[in-house]
Amino acid sequence: WQCWVNRRFGRMGEGDGEQHGGGSETDYYYEYTECDSVGSRWRVAIPRILGTCSALPTPTRGTDCSFSCAAGEFLEMSAQQCTTCAAGSYSLGSGVRFDQWDTIPAGFTSLATYMDPGPSGEESQACNSSSWTPQGVYLESSRDECTVSLVYAVHLEQQGSVSFSYQYPDNNIFFEFYVQNEQCQEMAQTDDQKWIKLTTNGEWDTHTVNLKSGTNILYWRTTGILVGGKMVKPVLLRNIQIEGVAYTSECFPCRPGWFSSSPGSSSCQPCPRNTSSHKGAASCTPCPDTQYSHEGWSQCKERPPCSEKDYFQIHTACDSEGKTQVMYRWVEPRICEENVTGAVALPPTGEREACPPCNPGYYNTDDSTCFPCPPGTHSDGTSVCEECPAGTEPVLGYEYKWWNVLPSNMKTSCFNVGNSKCDDMNGWEVAGDHIRSGAGGSDNDYLILNLHVPGFKLPTSLAGMTGTEFGRITFVFETICSADCELYFMMDVNRKSTTVVESWEGSKERQSYTHIMTRNASVSYTWAFQRTNQAQDVRRYISDVVILYSVSVTNVQDGVASACRACALLSQSSQRPGSCIPCPAGFYIDRDTNRCQECPPNTYLSGHHTYGEDACLPCGPGSKSNKEHSRCYSDCSFSQTEHNRTLTFDLSSLSPVASLTIGPSFTSKGTKYLHVFNVSLCGHQGKMAAVCTDNVTDIANKDMGSDSTQFVNSVDSFICQSTIIPADGRGFRMALASQSISLADTFLGEMAIEYSYIYPLCVCVRARSACPAGTCDGCTFHFLWESGSACPRCTQDDYHQIEGACKGGVQETLSVWNEPKLCIKGISLTAKSSAPCEAIALWLKVGVGGGAFLAVLLVSLTCYFWKKNKRLEYKYSRLVMSANKECELPVADSCALAEGEEPEDDVVYSHKPSLLGKLRAIANKREGDSSESVQLKSSQSERWSCPNYL
Repeated sequence: WQCWVNRRFGRMGEGDGEQHGGGSETDYYYEYTECDSVGSRWRVAIPRILGTCSALPTPTRGTDCSFSCAAGEFLEMSAQQCTTCAAGSYSLGSGVRFDQWDTIPAGFTSLATYMDPGPSGEESQACNSSSWTPQGVYLESSRDECTVSLVYAVHLEQQGSVSFSYQYPDNNIFFEFYVQNEQCQEMAQTDDQKWIKLTTNGEWDTHTVNLKSGTNILYWRTTGILVGGKMVKPVLLRNIQIEGVAYTSECFPCRPGWFSSSPGSSSCQPCPRNTSSHKGAASCTPCPDTQYSHEGWSQCKERPPCSEKDYFQIHTACDSEGKTQVMYRWVEPRICEENVTGAVALPPTGEREACPPCNPGYYNTDDSTCFPCPPGTHSDGTSVCEECPAGTEPVLGYEYKWWNVLPSNMKTSCFNVGNSKCDDMNGWEVAGDHIRSGAGGSDNDYLILNLHVPGFKLPTSLAGMTGTEFGRITFVFETICSADCELYFMMDVNRKSTTVVESWEGSKERQSYTHIMTRNASVSYTWAFQRTNQAQDVRRYISDVVILYSVSVTNVQDGVASACRACALLSQSSQRPGSCIPCPAGFYIDRDTNRCQECPPNTYLSGHHTYGEDACLPCGPGSKSNKEHSRCYSDCSFSQTEHNRTLTFDLSSLSPVASLTIGPSFTSKGTKYLHVFNVSLCGHQGKMAAVCTDNVTDIANKDMGSDSTQFVNSVDSFICQSTIIPADGRGFRMALASQSISLADTFLGEMAIEYSYIYPLCVCVRARSACPAGTCDGCTFHFLWESGSACPRCTQDDYHQIEGACKGGVQETLSVWNEPKLCIKGISLTAKSSAPCEAIALWLKVGVGGGAFLAVLLVSLTCYFWKKNKRLEYKYSRLVMSANKECELPVADSCALAEGEEPEDDVVYSHKPSLLGKLRAIANKREGDSSESVQLKSSQSERWSCPNYL
């Protein structure tokens, strides 16, 4: 266009529509200019060598912007007319299709980013090698936690659409598709348009989104969540088709291995088996006899010699004589050569042997064919069908343990993501007492076994129960693997979506697995076995197998009966005596009377058994049953004995759902994640109140401002776990929650609590775990839950009383908690009390009175004996004074004084005795065996010459 402008206004002068020849048509090509406001455009010639502007055709008016060709045609720009595509090519008319992924097609860009910035804000370089990878027939997403976007920009002249086929089997990858305009503004999309739905392993789904006219930038974005160390399954894309382009200027050649035999084709077809083709082929070329090819191959390969990996074993159906035998067949399509050196031949057919019996609920006919028993009858598979006795009803279900033929409600298939070479093969083969995975076309095939259950119907005796069990499926299996095999058990409810219930990796010993159906619905159970998830076209691990020994499903609607079950009967006085009736919730059938009896207190009724009192199972320690006896639960109160003291705990404040967080932890690329546990251990009448949810759809709702509350996956349990990736730096407006699983769905009973006291907080301690996820083996989890409610209830041992002083004849008594206070709730402190009292106590009064009496008595006795002693001393002194001069004592006539006589002499002690000494002297005088020396003093003492003292 610029060349034309320069030529016209710079060198050519005026003139409109002038043609200048001289240039070859191979030196340039035509394109249309942008449409103007009235919907018109110009056709201009563009030189193939830039800078060459001479001898180019003059721009001419082009077709209308809304013009387009039909499918199988293209717009020939020279004549500006639609032309039919030649054989070996195809065209969508007003669209483009991308279905060949040997390389990423032109116009597509793979961008990898890491949403978590570094500590200094810089972007991590860990995702430089992450990208969408072409795998021939499909495009594979990255398997790590990097965010990888596949981007394609397209300009639409009219409203159109984009559709693509995809596989999205793993919810550990977030997969979204969104559209931006030329200003990088995200187009308005619904949640269903932006967030891609999960698919079943091995199945392809199609996603379609309408596009507006103008520039549309398409984004396919994935973000892996690698928090468990397990490799995630990638997203696969194929067959991207965009409608709404104004025209197609050329037809697209068929890719190698495909062809279109007639002109005007809108698509190409894959070459049949044992043929090949080159790019743009109108037909396929057969392979030589010594070579082979699978469907859609671009070249043939040499046939290898046959080996043990090229055949498999089967059991023939029972013949009219009730015999079967083992046979061997080549794996189809057969690719090996039998008549070459080193090739093995098929083993001979085995000897005829007796067929296994029919499965329970079936009977054997004269031609050795098994048929289901009529309604109301039962059989163990070895005998004829019999009616159930009075007072019993048939136990309906499926019980498969003999595998001579595949049951009519089961089917098997084989599927491969990258090819269709095993589509006609049986994924599983019957083998008498078991059914096993088949050979398949390659090691990464999905070998599918499907069982359809039309619905569930509770027996009459269980119809009144309020539990959540409608039926259960139990199967016994074993896996023998030398590679990274994996067995999936999946469930599709009401044909809406298939979800993986459980999966097993590697070799597993023979074991049983049970899944309980909690609602009445039509369901399809699927077993899918894959020997390895590595893409390859060989059978290297043909010996890796899964063996399914038995499958049983209970309470199946329109099922067969293998036995009869006792039922509750109407009383004899009723109009229909002996008829079966449903027992009320929480009642069992008495063995003696066949009448309904209520279960004892604190017992619950087993969900699949109601006959006999032993059907009422006791609740665990510290738990009680609800009114319907359908489950046991804790009422948040329990007791335990410690140090000869019974402690009672009230955890009612912990009955609301609590959240515990463990972490953070980090993936190999540095993504931070947390483990969040929602716990509901008591209350709620046994209802599992803890809910964990994967919030992929919820994130979309909040990003788009929607009020929708739809979730991808929700788990109800007593304890559930979710993996949380914080919102910071992940490109979303909220944290991501994924991998929600149930950890506890049955309450067994309360265990003893270990607790410690940290004033003023009581801490309920469950021993901590050294493992970062709260568990070291995936089965036993340890938590540390701090709460003031973990203190025991208060009792009389937790307080003491203090008595006050007696004031005004009144004494007060006050109750005070022991410090520190280590209890909550329970009894309250007694109110302050008062009682009359006296200022002086009785005992004090008695003591003081007795002491005063003794003191008075002692003083009185002392005075008495002191006076008496004085008189005796006086008499003695008189007696001494009246003695003769020779110091002989005269004989005393009388110790008394004559009347009117006055004492003349005084008694003088040589030593003045103390009061205590006088008392002793008095006592000694009473005994008469001691004497006391005194010095006599008299007016006549000079006349005495006594040398001694008496």
